[in-house]
Amino acid sequence: MGSTVSILNSLPPLQDLLHPTPETYTQILSIWQYFAPFTIFLWLTTWFPMGKTSLKSSIFNIPGRLAWSAMELMAPLNLIHVMQALAPRLNTDLTSLPLANQVVAALYLIHYANRAVISPLFAAPSMSPIHASIAVSGLTFNWFTSTSLAAWLVGYHIPVTGYRTDGFGGASSTRPVISEYLPYLGIVLFFLGMAGNIISERTFFRLRREEANKLHAQKDNPAKNAANKYSKVYVIPPAKGLFRFILYPHYVFEWLEWTGFVLVGTAVYPASGAVVPEMSLAPWLTPAAALAQRLRVPLPLAAVVFVVNVVTSMVPQARLGMKWYLSRFGKDKIAGRGAVVPFSGWL
Repeated sequence: MGSTVSILNSLPPLQDLLHPTPETYTQILSIWQYFAPFTIFLWLTTWFPMGKTSLKSSIFNIPGRLAWSAMELMAPLNLIHVMQALAPRLNTDLTSLPLANQVVAALYLIHYANRAVISPLFAAPSMSPIHASIAVSGLTFNWFTSTSLAAWLVGYHIPVTGYRTDGFGGASSTRPVISEYLPYLGIVLFFLGMAGNIISERTFFRLRREEANKLHAQKDNPAKNAANKYSKVYVIPPAKGLFRFILYPHYVFEWLEWTGFVLVGTAVYPASGAVVPEMSLAPWLTPAAALAQRLRVPLPLAAVVFVVNVVTSMVPQARLGMKWYLSRFGKDKIAGRGAVVPFSGWL
């Protein structure tokens, strides 16, 4: 009992979690950087109650469109809220932030305009119920990510143990020429990835609609009178176009999008006077810190942690989806494709 009270007493006040101080920001990111190893759970189970693998009936099911929109809206709304709350602490406001900071924030909001609103509410023909546990997990993931990104974008910057971060941003002659072009390359990659993500996802939606319409036209179709004729109608995309080599190109394009986001983030510099405690990096993040130091650019740590967490959580989902395709449509329809790695029977 005493140890539990001690742990609770060591937690930061709720206000500091909602509007992080520099110390709380360091605590949040120190914890969040270790999310990736916990995704091993997704590799060890087939229990993922949403989408194709959603549960047929559960008292904890939430309508798909509602659950998806709610958990994804956490990201942009919380980003704006936290940035508005923290900016005055650094004697600034959102419109006075450096252009690079505003651009990175805008890219994040653009992505979630599609992901949280357009795709689930207007583009998707239907969405299967989502279990409450998945919705809560999504809300938590997006809260950690958006809070970390918001604090970084208003000017908080965590010094990383063992890596020199001072003096960056000086004359271009003091660092590799490529460093000057990383933000521009990042913008190109972001919009290329976003375009690929949307095109491949919309292609998938179109195929589902076509299959549902074909089934609906059959006189003996038992689902002919269903409220939503697209519900639970699944197809495996033919092996052509963006789906020629992998089953989940929309995942890979999203990763490309967020890689561009990180590169744009190398133009985000700490605000003067934003003193944040030093932090030790998780081992898998040290290559990014070493590369940033070599290129003499700031390490966009919050963005790097976000990308690592996104990829490590989505890869096992894609692998589970590939197994589902195999059981539903057979090996011939897979046509030698991998989930996210071309010609891989494992990934």
